Amino acid sequence: MTPWIPPTTDSKTLRPDQAHVWRVRLDQPDSQVDRLRAILAPDELARADRFAFPQNRRQYTVGRGALRAILAAYLDTTPAAVPIRYTPQGKPYLASSASDLRFNLSHSGGLALIAVTRGREVGVDVEQVDARADLEKRLALARRFFSPAEVAALESLPAASQTGAFYACWTRKEAYLKARGGGLLLPLDSFDVSLRPGEPPALLATRDDPAQAARWSLLALDPGPGYAAALAVEGAGFALQCWDWPGIAT
Repeated sequence: MTPWIPPTTDSKTLRPDQAHVWRVRLDQPDSQVDRLRAILAPDELARADRFAFPQNRRQYTVGRGALRAILAAYLDTTPAAVPIRYTPQGKPYLASSASDLRFNLSHSGGLALIAVTRGREVGVDVEQVDARADLEKRLALARRFFSPAEVAALESLPAASQTGAFYACWTRKEAYLKARGGGLLLPLDSFDVSLRPGEPPALLATRDDPAQAARWSLLALDPGPGYAAALAVEGAGFALQCWDWPGIAT
């Protein structure tokens, strides 16, 4: 697993043969939340204010503010000026023909991951692992959403390995769907990913378009105890760098 390190001068430089992933801790002090709220766009502020619970409102504010701050560093602009738009399918992108940056955001519990690439589509997913969930309920969820091949692989594992395999499968599938963008409407059982412990992350089959399986790389990420995550990147031959986001300086 690639270690998470504090940003350096290299963290603002992103080459086409790199993928950067930023780990953002969403539980921030009031002063940081206020600074991040000040850089959100009007539509982001409106969405933040629609959350019924203060914790959800704060975490959304931190996640979106961190996204703006991180993209601004690559673009050499101010966070408030980052032109984030959305496709009809809901995938965010930069409304600037001058930039080839691609990015994706995922959050769960108190953690967010932000993936950024240059000229390559990208998707990321992070999930907080619910160790208290009943294993049979988790298997029932897999039978409902996973492909027959994935369900068979999951059920063939010892019980002690099934929780980790379930989250490996789920995060890899979500990362791939988010990377495809328009593929968000694809059924989860229309493609297969690897999930067995020790098996390299891989997109094994894509039944809607067989050529897609060779188009994407899947990577497992280790965001920390109690979380599982995966990254999907278009193409191959890139280096992964994982950064710990320090927040906006006072």
